[in-house]
Parts: sequence; structure tokens; C-alpha cells
Amino acid sequence: MTSVAGETWFQDGALQQVLALLNADGGEGRVVGGAVRNSLLGLPVADIDIATTLLPETVVERAAAAGVKAVPTGIAHGTVTLVVDGKPFEITTLRRDVETDGRRARVAFSDDWQADAERRDLTINALYASTNGEIVDLVGGLADLERRNIRFIGDAATRIAEDYLRILRFFRFFAYYGSGRPDADGLRACAAARSKIATLSAERVWSEMKKLLAANDPGRALLWMRQVGILTEVLPETEKWGIDAIPALVATEQALSWTPDPLLRLAAIVPPDAARLAKLAERLRLSKVEAGYLQDWANAPGVKDDASEAAFDRLLYRYGALGIGARLKLALAVARGKAEGDFEEMARTARLSKLLERTTRWKKPVFPVNGADALAAGLSAGPRVGDILGKLEQQWLDSNFALTRAALLARLKELIES
Repeated sequence: MTSVAGETWFQDGALQQVLALLNADGGEGRVVGGAVRNSLLGLPVADIDIATTLLPETVVERAAAAGVKAVPTGIAHGTVTLVVDGKPFEITTLRRDVETDGRRARVAFSDDWQADAERRDLTINALYASTNGEIVDLVGGLADLERRNIRFIGDAATRIAEDYLRILRFFRFFAYYGSGRPDADGLRACAAARSKIATLSAERVWSEMKKLLAANDPGRALLWMRQVGILTEVLPETEKWGIDAIPALVATEQALSWTPDPLLRLAAIVPPDAARLAKLAERLRLSKVEAGYLQDWANAPGVKDDASEAAFDRLLYRYGALGIGARLKLALAVARGKAEGDFEEMARTARLSKLLERTTRWKKPVFPVNGADALAAGLSAGPRVGDILGKLEQQWLDSNFALTRAALLARLKELIES
């Protein structure tokens, strides 16, 4: 396919209004990047980015004259976001690199489409769709897209030296769109520059890795990253742990229609060591929620598949459904991988599935006695309050949460007096 003119997303009235605004009076605008790539692959199109020969100030002026909202999201770098019917379109003036240092670039505006294409990272990301939907390919991206070949534009080492994040982007795009073996030149250039990943901000590195881990099947990309030493640069925790759990996990996700979870996949390739994972979270600047997920998983015990419902509920109360659920999912993936023709593993798979389903219905009961009750019963404020409440809570757990508040208050007095 060399045109996207008939695609629903391209025919959208808001997009056509923006293209008409940019292509009037000698200007030119073309859709570029992910929207074109995904459309040619038959994949959903989300964000629509547009490149233009117009200067950002001119884009803003034309938008104002047409009554279109313009947001100067990155005007110093040539980017303006136009909003039509609530839909955002990122408009960026054609650019050429003046200076790069591996982390950021100083650019100059241009009207040269070839120069704009050649400053981009990968050939499949430098495809343009003109105002009539025809594909403009200036760097061989169509052929690479057809072969599912992820290739840097021009010299791979040069492209990487412009922004070392492109090392991770190479593998991320391979995970999503690549086939077979990664491009040899790209692989060698990434391996040679792997130490430069340390110069990037933690936020950028984790953002790329999180996207890679969210691919339908990141296994091949992770394998190649491991083989050329890049995975160790980013996640040294995987060095002695391995990525062998990924194929079984992906197969289980696909079989059971689980949404790919980058944090669960991360848990599958790092050791369940809370201290090391705390350092990982700090190093990569994970969010509190993400770091908490890893801690919950690391601190949760392994679950026996033949655990009684009562014993399992006590585990859920102590460790939480999130961490226990992650443990169960990984255990279930392993069991499913062994289950074919093995009746014992098939039975284990069924039991783990039942426990996992129970976590989705779990609602943590509230311990019906608190510190105020202890003080009202005659205890003085201090460490003994916590000690006694802890013993009382354990009795409540041992009763499978059956002891009532009245019964617990009676036992509270007994503990105080003993």
C-alpha cells in the first residue's frame, strides 16, 4: 500500500482541516511517523503527528485566523499542538540537527524534507503521508516495513551518537514491529555504545523499558539485549536471574487474555529480593505505585497450590492481593508451561487458577479493635498497646476472621490482665 487516502483516520474531518490550514498559500504539511507506520501495518492509529515547512509562529497565526486552538507545547523546538474538535495534532517544523551530545539536540528550522527525514532515528518512523494520502518515502522505510526490518537511517553509530536513547528504541521497535534477527549494523552499533546508556536520565530509560516490556511479546528483544550486554546495563538484576520465564508468561497471557503487564514481566526477570528491588526502583525512578508493586511481590511468600481457602485468605490479609496475585500469575505461567501431557501439572494449574480467581474477589476485612479500645480497656499508651493488639489480631486471623468485636474486647481484657 502506497497511500492512506482511504483510511478512516486520514479522512477524519479534524485532520483534513489541519492539513488544509498547513497546505494553503505555499505551505506544506505531511502526516509523519507512527500514524503512517501503523496504518500501513493495519494496526490502530492513535496520536497523529504532522511535519510542516511552516515556522511555528506562522502555524500559530494561521490557527488563530481559522479559529483553531494552538498550544505552544514546544515552540522553541518547532512544535505547536493544534486542537480541533477536541483532538490534538502535534505540528513540528522541519528541522536539521546543528549540534548533538547524545542526550539532546540543537536544531535549526528547515524546509528540506530529505534533511528532516534523515535526522530521524529509524526508517519505518520516517514515512510521510502527503495531503492526498500518498506515501512519501525518502529513506527506504517502505521496504523495511514490508520485511519487518528495524533499521537506523544512514549510519547506525551516527544516529545513536545523536541520542543514546536510540539504543533502547531500537530494541523497543524490534519488539513491536521486528521479525527474524535484528539488523546487524544496528545491533553492532547498539552493543558498541551500550555504556552510554548510563549518561541518560533514569526517567527516559525506564519509560523506554516500560514500553518495551508492554509489547505483545518482548521475549526476542530481551534475548538480543541480553546477548549484546545491553540488558545488563539497564537491569543488572537480571544478570544471574535470566529471562527464561518470559515465553511461558507471554503464552499464558495470550491464552487467558491477560493484558500485558510490564511490571509483572519485570518481576519475572528479576530476583524477589526486596532490598535489591528498592535500589532498582530508586535507580530507575519508578513511581511510588510501581515500586510498591515490586515490594509487594517480593515480600509475598510463595503460595502452595493446595492451600485451603482459610489459609489462603490469611495470606491475602497479611500480604495483600496484589503481591500474592503476582506470585500466583508467575507460578501459573510455569505450571501451564509444564502441563501438556502431565496430569499432575494440569491439576496444579487448575488449583492455581482457582486461587488466582479468589484474589480478584478478595476484600480485606477490617480488624474490629483498635488502639483506642486498648486504652479504654486500661492500657497505658506505649509499646505494649501494639504488642497486645498484634496478639489479638493473630487470634482473629486464626479464627478465620470469625471472632466478633465483643469476643475480641473480652479477650483484650484477658490479655491485659495476664
